[in-house]
Amino acid sequence: MIWIIGGTSEAAELANALRGKVDFVVSVATKTGKEFLEDCRVEVGRMNVAAMKNYIRIRNINIIIDASHPYAAEVTDNARQASKATETDYIRFTRPKESHEGAVTMHSLTECLHYLKSISGTVFFTTGSNQIKHFETVKGENRFVYRILPTPESTEECRKAGVALKNIIAALGPFSITLNKAMFQDFEANYVIMKNSGKRGGTSEKIEACRQLNITPVIIEREDETGFTGLDRLVTHVLSSIS
Repeated sequence: MIWIIGGTSEAAELANALRGKVDFVVSVATKTGKEFLEDCRVEVGRMNVAAMKNYIRIRNINIIIDASHPYAAEVTDNARQASKATETDYIRFTRPKESHEGAVTMHSLTECLHYLKSISGTVFFTTGSNQIKHFETVKGENRFVYRILPTPESTEECRKAGVALKNIIAALGPFSITLNKAMFQDFEANYVIMKNSGKRGGTSEKIEACRQLNITPVIIEREDETGFTGLDRLVTHVLSSIS
């Protein structure tokens, strides 16, 4: 049995490519992630290392394909530990990064928080909802606007952090350059905070929108990873390994 750890659009494509060829199950952290996986055995819930080890044994997993989000570092770390402890093959799909010439680069959340303390104006966040509670602690007199997924979990993070409704945009991306420009311009953004989520995450469209509007793009980088960057090669590898 193959276990696909989801959390990206690529996980759904991978499931479609493997359907009918091998037995697999897909897991996602939230119910929202299940929407993108049609006709699949999908299990919902977050797992720590112990839960993953137990899951591997119960499901008789012999291959783990980690297609979680490139910024879901804890999920990847847990999966690697669980695979090692259970001697289960582990394969990582890693989304390629986008180049970001002209952007201000941050190498961690902590570095970004320090940077935010030093600037003034309107900051438009496209980094999701998980770190909103941290960003709000350094807002000061600035206006922080958050573009989040239109899910109960995301809006709840905004509510817990005390974000005003006028500073929330709940919409599903990725967004075109034109739509990004419209949003950034309408909110009079001076800075746009983003992750290097690759082509699928719309990074280049955000940067280009910033360039055209003379807005400062700020990228919170992710660590380099080794793994498959192409789904075709990954599928070929998996099928050959079980033949």
